[in-house]
Amino acid sequence: MGFFSKLFGKEEKESLNEGLAKTKESFFGKLAKAVAGKSSVDADVLDNLEEVLITGDVGVNTTLKIIKRIEARVAKDKYVGTSELNTILKEEVAALLTENNSSDAVSFELPKDKKPYVIMVVGVNGVGKTTTIGKLSNQFKKAGYNVMLGAADTFRAAAVDQLTIWSQRVGVDIVSQGMNADPASVAFDTLSSAKAKGSDVVIIDTAGRLHNKINLMNELTKIKNVMKKVIPDAPHDVLLVLDASTGQNAIEQCRQFTAATDVSALALTKLDGTAKGGVVIGISDEFKIPVKYIGVGEKMEDLQVFNRAEFVDSLFSQ
Repeated sequence: MGFFSKLFGKEEKESLNEGLAKTKESFFGKLAKAVAGKSSVDADVLDNLEEVLITGDVGVNTTLKIIKRIEARVAKDKYVGTSELNTILKEEVAALLTENNSSDAVSFELPKDKKPYVIMVVGVNGVGKTTTIGKLSNQFKKAGYNVMLGAADTFRAAAVDQLTIWSQRVGVDIVSQGMNADPASVAFDTLSSAKAKGSDVVIIDTAGRLHNKINLMNELTKIKNVMKKVIPDAPHDVLLVLDASTGQNAIEQCRQFTAATDVSALALTKLDGTAKGGVVIGISDEFKIPVKYIGVGEKMEDLQVFNRAEFVDSLFSQ
């Protein structure tokens, strides 16, 4: 089991339900229209369902997989009423997430032989990257771990300042060289300092905007190579932060970053402000990278460890 493994409590569930409210309202509204006047699931209903899923930002490829699975269920059972469609849809999406190794209330593992444990955070500007780092560092600190942040997003004027404010708010150490410093140098200094101080966890922020994929790849590779000089197997995790409210753009960002570096985990933010929560399903299916965190609100505790079963339950419960 991983770090932060825990039972999903009542407060987390309520927060998740509230965070997915817009997605659910949009989805069930469209689903009601898709089955209007129909008593059984036929070709027309499936065509309409396909449109509902695609417009819900589940993604074309994932939608086709889900439709194919439902078609097989309908063919096997001979007759499936439209009243059963939501239950079947819920079961098939849950099965798909299970097959994609989506985590179930399990976050980053912290092996005792990896200290400090290094997490490199990547993602474009505006997705909530700095906020996610702040909330994540707070979770680690509350669990009794010593955390150090590295302000290696040195290209954006406010990035270093924002991370510094979060470090003060949470009460964790930060290494910064200011704007326009060499990001790799910041990463090197952060790991060296963390090693000297005996920190348990290091979270490195990185630039959210570079001119093209080649520049991005080169910059991230340089940071990783420099970190390895201090800790040979660093980073232990590369967390890609995506804004769920951007829907298909989040999928495209995931494609760009997975091509540029070895992304090992995903965090999807701003689910509470969008009707595009279906993108969680599409991204999980297309990239087979564990969704570790979802952001369902502004509060510190609203960065939740992703619980596959509870997510599907909240999304499809009427």
